[in-house]
Amino acid sequence: MTLLEEGQIQIHTENIFPIIKKAVYSEHEIFLRELISNGVDAINKRRMAAMAGDCQEGDDGKINVKINREEKTLTISDNGIGMTAEEVKKYINQVAFSSAEEFLQKYKKEDGGIIGHFGLGFYSSFMVAKNVELITKSAKENSVPIAWSCDGSPNFSIIETDRAEIGTDVVLHLMEEEIEYIEPTRIKTLITKYCDFMPIEVQLEGEVINKRNPLWRKNPRELKDQDYIDLYRYLYPFQGDPLLWVHLNTDYPYNLQGILFFPKITGRADWENGEIKLYCNQVFVSDSIKEVVPKYLLPLRGILDSPDIPLNVSRSALQTDRRVRSIGSFVAKKIADKLRKVKQENPSFLAEIWDSISPFIKIGAMEDEKFAEQVEDIILFSTTASKTDNDGIERNIISADNNNFTTLDAYISRLNEGSDKKIIYCTDEISQMTALNLWKSQGAEVLKVETVVDTQFIPWLESRHKDITFQRVDSELDESLKEEQTEIQDKDGGTKSENLRKLIKESLENDKITIQIQALKSADAPAAMILLPEQMRRINDIGALMEQRLPGLPEHHVLLVNLRHPLVNALIKLKSGSVLIGSSELSPTETLTKELANHLYDMAKLGVGGMEPNEISGFQTRTAELMSKLMEKAL
Repeated sequence: MTLLEEGQIQIHTENIFPIIKKAVYSEHEIFLRELISNGVDAINKRRMAAMAGDCQEGDDGKINVKINREEKTLTISDNGIGMTAEEVKKYINQVAFSSAEEFLQKYKKEDGGIIGHFGLGFYSSFMVAKNVELITKSAKENSVPIAWSCDGSPNFSIIETDRAEIGTDVVLHLMEEEIEYIEPTRIKTLITKYCDFMPIEVQLEGEVINKRNPLWRKNPRELKDQDYIDLYRYLYPFQGDPLLWVHLNTDYPYNLQGILFFPKITGRADWENGEIKLYCNQVFVSDSIKEVVPKYLLPLRGILDSPDIPLNVSRSALQTDRRVRSIGSFVAKKIADKLRKVKQENPSFLAEIWDSISPFIKIGAMEDEKFAEQVEDIILFSTTASKTDNDGIERNIISADNNNFTTLDAYISRLNEGSDKKIIYCTDEISQMTALNLWKSQGAEVLKVETVVDTQFIPWLESRHKDITFQRVDSELDESLKEEQTEIQDKDGGTKSENLRKLIKESLENDKITIQIQALKSADAPAAMILLPEQMRRINDIGALMEQRLPGLPEHHVLLVNLRHPLVNALIKLKSGSVLIGSSELSPTETLTKELANHLYDMAKLGVGGMEPNEISGFQTRTAELMSKLMEKAL
């Protein structure tokens, strides 16, 4: 064969290969993505050139990956446009004509980044190969096939060869430490990871590996729900089915396609990295796109495909700029549009999935003012209200799975005219059951909210609506729940309430507990209950959230004692019948009175989950002793 040229790749200051290995690419496996992408580009260029009459038209494009275990080589072949000797010099040798620093700066500045430039993608092969051969024949008429080879140094050679087929073979002679890339399973995994949705058939030893035909490139009107569900199952196996999805497709002011899914979140969502996959022209780039979509949308799943997202030279990291922020805003708007459409067309379905999607929406509203304006009218709350009032008039209530939901505006519209716009809510129906039942007994509508997110979301709502306040059911009791009673002073000038307050205070011996005595209307009202003033409890909850612990019972709280309860009245009578038997000693009745007062407090604590596990055992022991004393007194 005739040696056409022999020479040295000109590098002004340093060899480009160490830069590619250490600075440009973070993972060696990327080489396969780059070489297959180059093959796809070559096939597309041949198709376009053939349509213009500039070269021969070939068979359907395909890429074949071949393994030779004996030679320890990996070959990536395409039947694309190929290259002439001059084109090899231009696209391969001249990549390194400038210094490495100038080279990187050049490609950072160019529109579209490095993607589509044959040179850098080709040179990624030197991360795994000690020697690389390029055997190519151009589709141009009367072209001479040539072979280029390089051992990873600046030295190269170009010779004529006898290749018959139009296209290109890249032959990698693998380093000993990179021998994993002659394992078919490893190569198949990489093709599936990076090239699964490429438009060109990718074969491994003759077997087609990639799926092709990405769903997000199709017209949504041509697709059925099952098509989206099948894609989700393929991308995220064993994760159940998605709740809903958004199909994205725009070509102005940037090119972006994709499908985003709302998943059924059963555990802790990933708010840091996310599970949305980023593609560039159907080539997988990254599964961490926190620079593209707002943080509150990261737990969504799916695919975004755009050639307009600026990547660094290795495609492995995103470069944040105005375009990226604009794309993020576009994605958020499309999500909001979809949610508003669901509420308009199928509000019951929105209510059905609300618990799963509400964290995205609430956190998004708090972090993004534009998103807040788009979704504020569709934010739902579970409510104790029924679909019709006592007169059978239909209310603005959405039902799903035996639960009722309402918007904040609908709740406010049902408040009595002229009354304060006070939103009553509960966060835990079990621990707050006593207070909740008191409100419900008087016909009040109570919202049921989620504890963690709403700890921040409720104050945010109050900051946007200056005329409303939120009050948890156990923060204080409305006057409508209390019964006015006229009390008569005893011979010492004290009332029943005053005497009871003094008794409870002396028995508890805790100045951090505020004692309130009230006669409660409801026949089911307990003997005593603990109230947590709203602002004080919020401070306690935020502290617990910052320390990543469950909020406990604040030291400062209110013990409300129900003057109408039979047990409380019995306690008053027992106290009035007690007699001091010495200057410092208490009679058995006086002791029993104090123990009963403490027992009232213990029951109130137990009712709100305010007892630590180690306190419950002592409570059980004291209860048994107290019952024994009461039995002795009764018998």
